[in-house]
Amino acid sequence: MTDLFDAFAGRLIVSAQAYPGEPMRDPRTMVAVAESAVRGGAAAIRLQGLDDIRLGAETLDVPVIGLWKDGKDGVFITPTLQHALAVAAAGADVVALDGTRRNRPDGRTFAEVVKVLRNETDALVMADCGSAGDAIAATEAGADMIGTTLAGYTGERPHGEGPDLDLIAELRALALGRFLVAEGRIHTPEQARQALEAGADSVVVGTAITHPQTITSWFARAVAAR
Repeated sequence: MTDLFDAFAGRLIVSAQAYPGEPMRDPRTMVAVAESAVRGGAAAIRLQGLDDIRLGAETLDVPVIGLWKDGKDGVFITPTLQHALAVAAAGADVVALDGTRRNRPDGRTFAEVVKVLRNETDALVMADCGSAGDAIAATEAGADMIGTTLAGYTGERPHGEGPDLDLIAELRALALGRFLVAEGRIHTPEQARQALEAGADSVVVGTAITHPQTITSWFARAVAAR
């Protein structure tokens, strides 16, 4: 665990994901994008979907944080124990799952899922949280990593244009003793630096690096508004 965190600390993690129906929604494409990110300096890659995780674990020379999105509302990031075990079996070094206090589709608690992962796999657990309350509960449940992934998406925190730097600072001040990952709406190198300065141990950037459809839309809107 220490070696993995040493590899992440103060470094960039890149999330390479595409959505159903998009041209890039293919494991080979997403892993190729991930390989490019590694060449650019990414210390780890976050991949969505079992095929992507499996191929990434076989191909990439950096740790893989895996998740399985199923659904669109409520708890849909690795929402059940079955999803979590499948992500670990696909080769993820870290299993990322919804770390909020909301009800999970299979009726299990977050703590119950973590306990089974501990007993049956070697994977670490990243809790994608939406608030300080989530982070405290996830820490008590045994999560190894706390992410701000869902800040602004669960109703507990405002949904700003950029990362929730206040939440990052609050979590650092709580001294939870867990590896703290800033994730969510980090769109510029300056924002990534600010997230580290606010107290994050590492930063995840996804859309701004690996989602050309969204990046193009930013430029298109700016040009159209001229």
